[in-house]
Amino acid sequence: MPYRTVVSGAKIIAPKTGNGLWSMKTEKQYKELTIKEFTKAADKYESDHAGIYEICKEDYPYISSELEKEEYHDLLDCGCGTGPMISLLYEKDPSKHYTGLDLTPKMIEVGRSKNLSGVDWVVGDCENLPFEENSFDVIICSNSFHHYPNPQRFFDSVKRVLRPGGRLILQDYTAPKPILWLMNHTEMPMANMIGHGDVAARSLDEIKTFCDAAGLKVEKLNRAKKMRLHLVARKIQ
Repeated sequence: MPYRTVVSGAKIIAPKTGNGLWSMKTEKQYKELTIKEFTKAADKYESDHAGIYEICKEDYPYISSELEKEEYHDLLDCGCGTGPMISLLYEKDPSKHYTGLDLTPKMIEVGRSKNLSGVDWVVGDCENLPFEENSFDVIICSNSFHHYPNPQRFFDSVKRVLRPGGRLILQDYTAPKPILWLMNHTEMPMANMIGHGDVAARSLDEIKTFCDAAGLKVEKLNRAKKMRLHLVARKIQ
């Protein structure tokens, strides 16, 4: 039976396969899994024994290279974790204003303990960014997006809090459609079963659709090595 994922309100509906591997999860259930997963990971997240989270370090150069292309002052890191990217940016230029946002209180607690002067650490939901309109010059999001049950809400919220001309720089995971299907129908549900809050990896077409619906102009969207998704989108108005 062909598989189809349907997003309906606050529910992520995943029809069952013949072996019963899939089950329906609500938005709340996914987010609770994410908080539990990263509460356990927080203390080791930036260490040399972070396990699967060490792969995130490979993506910092991409974010940095995109940021260097344009001047900015106010930066928001969505799904910042313990703030490894903010730490790197702060080391280069502490005069900018950095804000880290994460759903998991323990992650923000660890980030705040770094005592980086002028950096704001906020516990909050990336699908409903708790900031005023036109607050940021640039928003970065690295390896967090596949945890969002309602991706369109994220893009809509990004559009609201970016200043005109501001950019979203997003890195996550994607793959050719057959592989993406396997990831979303086997790997992600199995990850949920062992306590991870992964929701879905998205295709390039889906990302383009989300940006278009939010009113963000896609300037760069491609699939890079190791199944990386790279996006740069801009708020025009």
